[in-house]
Amino acid sequence: MKWKTRLAAGATALTAMLGVLSGPVATAAPESPLAAPDISLANIKTHLTQLQAIARDNGGTRSPRGGGYAASVSYVENLLKNAGFATKRQTCTSCLGQSQNLIAEWPQGDANQVLMLGAHLDSVSAGPGINDNGSGSASILEVALTLARTNPAMAKRVRFAWWADEESGMVGSRHYVSSLPGTERAKIKTYLNFDMIGSKNWGYFVYDDVASVKAVFDEYFASVGIQTEGDSEGDGRSDHASFKSAGIPVGGLATGAGDIKSSAQAQKWGGTAGAPFDNCYHRACDTTSNIPDPPLEKNSDAIGYAVWKLAVAAARR
Repeated sequence: MKWKTRLAAGATALTAMLGVLSGPVATAAPESPLAAPDISLANIKTHLTQLQAIARDNGGTRSPRGGGYAASVSYVENLLKNAGFATKRQTCTSCLGQSQNLIAEWPQGDANQVLMLGAHLDSVSAGPGINDNGSGSASILEVALTLARTNPAMAKRVRFAWWADEESGMVGSRHYVSSLPGTERAKIKTYLNFDMIGSKNWGYFVYDDVASVKAVFDEYFASVGIQTEGDSEGDGRSDHASFKSAGIPVGGLATGAGDIKSSAQAQKWGGTAGAPFDNCYHRACDTTSNIPDPPLEKNSDAIGYAVWKLAVAAARR
């Protein structure tokens, strides 16, 4: 911003003048250019509230069997377009109702070096799917909007995707990957997936498919004093599997679904041992009241950290 430039110039001139009058003056260390900005929890919760309202207006669900999925796509797309993203809808001919994937790309960075993030935007027919997977969808949406707002110099191109019809077997992401020419697949250097990151009885799970990608997330969680575990429950069960099967390195985060939290995990993370990580998984009670703040906030900040670490130009110096 221009005012920051003027302020910095004024501070430099003042420091120089004081140095002449009274010797060296200590100045505060500049903020690290590598630091990812905070990803707003309040904004993410606003997105979740909107997805809940969409479900309410469409029979209690955001499934592609009704209008809830299409309305969810429109909500996300409008925000991205207004922020300056180039967006594209891809009709998935094999998906329920021929629903559409939404792809958004930030038009900076090396187009031959793509970091891609994705989350499925559909819910099951039984409920609104606010944790599964409004949580991942809303979080990467806010990361995208934060990227646009801060507009850092980029080393890599960042592409975001909201997938159709994951609940029928990752149909939307399979369609996307299979439709890419080989040259385009080769440009995607890493795919990161976020499917359920706000479970009520949460754990902190990091995909362990690629050690170097896992290390980026673990670095963030270690910085805030959180121990992680590899994600075994979601292995092969979400959209990263479509990319992994095409030979694209994958990573991602999850907080648990129907698996039971162990005593050791409850000791490490808190919560209730002997209960599911999300007892509203694929049920009508998967609403905004099913989402606690701590895992949603920590995982969203971890996503932002990974984007800045892997794609922002300062991270390459």
